[in-house]
Amino acid sequence: MEDHQSIADAMAKQFANLDVDAVAKAIEDDAGQALPGLRQSLQEAKDGKIGRVTTSAQILARSARAQTGLTQQDFAKVIATPVATLRDWEQGRFEPPGGVLCLLRLIRQHPELTVELVEG
Repeated sequence: MEDHQSIADAMAKQFANLDVDAVAKAIEDDAGQALPGLRQSLQEAKDGKIGRVTTSAQILARSARAQTGLTQQDFAKVIATPVATLRDWEQGRFEPPGGVLCLLRLIRQHPELTVELVEG
């Protein structure tokens, strides 16, 4: 697995000749509106600055489980989901379906619900 710096170096090489203004203009023309932060993001990609992208669903999955104090394995059992699927949600590989998002919101607000879910 490549480390963070080697990925950044590869990106900088790939984007070395990127015309930030031309690409930003083309994207904004296609979008039909100005996109705040676009030029800065393109410049950061050109400079090899990379970061992690975190989705609201990913944060929700993590925070709901954290509120319960359960391990991934135990939380997955409570919500009747394979632990690998829960990991995928928490790591942002996949987004939970709408019904699961609703359940996660409820659990985050009321972690005591996990006891009721287990006792059924």
